[in-house]
Amino acid sequence: MAIQKTEKIWKNGKLIPWEDATLHVMSHVVHYGSAVFEGIRCYAVNGGPAIFRATDHMQRLLDSARIYRMELPFSREELVSAMADLIRANGVWPCYIRPIALRGYGDLGVNPMKNPVDVFIGNFAWGHYLGNPEDGVDVCVSSWNRIAPNTLPAMAKTSANYANSQLIKMEAVLNGFVEGIALDSNGYVSEGSGENLFVVRKGTLYSAPLGNSVLPGITRDSVMQIARDLGIPLVEQMIPREMLYIADEVFFTGTAAEVTPIRSVDKIQVGNGKLGPVTKAIQKEFFGIVQGTISDRHEWFTPVPVKQPVGI
Repeated sequence: MAIQKTEKIWKNGKLIPWEDATLHVMSHVVHYGSAVFEGIRCYAVNGGPAIFRATDHMQRLLDSARIYRMELPFSREELVSAMADLIRANGVWPCYIRPIALRGYGDLGVNPMKNPVDVFIGNFAWGHYLGNPEDGVDVCVSSWNRIAPNTLPAMAKTSANYANSQLIKMEAVLNGFVEGIALDSNGYVSEGSGENLFVVRKGTLYSAPLGNSVLPGITRDSVMQIARDLGIPLVEQMIPREMLYIADEVFFTGTAAEVTPIRSVDKIQVGNGKLGPVTKAIQKEFFGIVQGTISDRHEWFTPVPVKQPVGI
């Protein structure tokens, strides 16, 4: 989906014009993927913008930076406020928000620590990532495994990890699928190229644990809480590949994907090929919360105060 330009980008504490948010081609990040980032959604809730799980996302950004020894000059609270400032300045919501911390221009070599760290935040309008969330998508198991433990840190949301994701995604698309599912280095189900994954069998919801090279997804965590709220049995355990073929339901979760059902895996139909009852119940609750028709009982939203039109 093409990026829709907005007016401002937040850079290192200041709002700058969109066109000025540029990098030198010799910046460290361009050559070595030395960046950590987040993907966040701001929804329209009760007539105004509200950022979904803003604090949790920014804490994960700081955690990712810590793993990569990047010292960010902003606190979690300052970064949350920066997102709100940007949304107000651009006047664009609902929207997708992309904070990124990267190693800039300085030394060129594998050691990144002498390079400056710059923090940018952009926001822009963005719709459904994988298509209509009611229709479901056709996916394949990728020939590319997810990154192995103690190679690249799967718990960090870092640009370098997404080189692996690109291979998974390109292979799937070129073979006629919407998305690919990666196995971990031991052959167990891990996740999609940019999504976490859930499997439903005999009324129980299964998710691979973080040890299977799984990103600790914020939407994944939200869905697990919703499942507990709804009384749906939930198990975190290793998932063998063949369980995908005999599952009653399978679905992706993620900031971009939200809650997207999977219709088939490797051209084997999942269940009856339609939106299943567990996925439907979770979808209804999730979208009800983010659209403001169900109360925000877990205080997941950070409202963004904006000037409202005055009636005459």
